[in-house]
Amino acid sequence: MTLTLNRPEKMNAITGAMWGGLEDVFDEVARNRDDRVLVVTGAGRAFCAGADLVDAGMPRTSGQRLEHMRGVGRSAAALRAITKPTIAKVNGVAAGAGLSLALGCDLVVASDAARFSAIFVQRGLSIDYGGSWLLPRLVGIHKAKELALLADVIPAADAERLGIVNRVTPAEALEREVDALVARLLAMAPVALSQTKHLLDQAFSTTFEDAVEAEAMAQVVSLSTPDAKEAVRAFMEKRDPQFTGD
Repeated sequence: MTLTLNRPEKMNAITGAMWGGLEDVFDEVARNRDDRVLVVTGAGRAFCAGADLVDAGMPRTSGQRLEHMRGVGRSAAALRAITKPTIAKVNGVAAGAGLSLALGCDLVVASDAARFSAIFVQRGLSIDYGGSWLLPRLVGIHKAKELALLADVIPAADAERLGIVNRVTPAEALEREVDALVARLLAMAPVALSQTKHLLDQAFSTTFEDAVEAEAMAQVVSLSTPDAKEAVRAFMEKRDPQFTGD
């Protein structure tokens, strides 16, 4: 499935009403067996410029604002809770919550025209949409502080060097690159992908001993699937496996 932020005239800035819509889409992808890979992208020349500060839907009182921001956080959590592979196809600017949205995906593929910025402080805001959790884990605490406190705009090549982008491709090849990645993921065993993603997501919040125990339990599940048996048959028959996710 592809989710396209479709406000190109506003660089796909997210309105107050859109946060709940994003959460609903992420929840639906998580539930729908047919949605095996999610691609997130933006229409036009931008990926996402962050929250729309003119149409933010921000309530007047502090208590109401807290509830609103908790809703924003639920959207970010819903993306992270998807057990299937997610890919950010970054075709242009990814700033503020747009940066966090991209980083919340499992893989980030960017065109060479893409730009990235944790721009929050330049707008008088603090980092959100999971950025305070994601950024230090990807680039380390000191580099995360540099990016968030100075709010520099960095080109795609620098983002790749820092580890917040997996691949940079010429703009005209971005679609083909992401389509090829999706095809490769669709050819994998869905349960094995889900188990592997979950294990890696827990890597920074568990001990080594707990990690290898979790691996053992996940492997028992994987070995019990028809896809594991299909993989053995395909290997013996010297053909590509045909996985079903059953």
